[in-house]
Amino acid sequence: MIVDTNVLVRAAVDDDPKQTERARILMREAERLFVSNLTLCEFVWVVGRIYRKSASEIAATIRLLITDRKVVYDRAAVEAGLSFLDAGGDFADGVIVFEGRRLGGEVFATFDRKAAAIVESAGRACLLLSSE
Repeated sequence: MIVDTNVLVRAAVDDDPKQTERARILMREAERLFVSNLTLCEFVWVVGRIYRKSASEIAATIRLLITDRKVVYDRAAVEAGLSFLDAGGDFADGVIVFEGRRLGGEVFATFDRKAAAIVESAGRACLLLSSE
């Protein structure tokens, strides 16, 4: 079963009892759950921005999800996203840097000072662009 962002959100935030129940039943009964990097990036954005969950709450939710052996996900990319989130950055930026490097890129270009600092602290090349 390929899981859409809204299914993960419903299961996690419990804001609509009927949809929450359906999402949780689906996730519990599915033989396999395929969760894409994009789905997790959207999930982090929605629960952080719309539902005001903290980075630590979001990271804990993702970590709980991926401990389920039936969940199929890109382990290395998700760990990179979680590493960024734990360092105070954006999950999506961690995934972007990881996937870019996996594709052969070497230097991460950004206007985001926090993302640049996280990349540089990991010993990776980064180009922080000026907004001026």
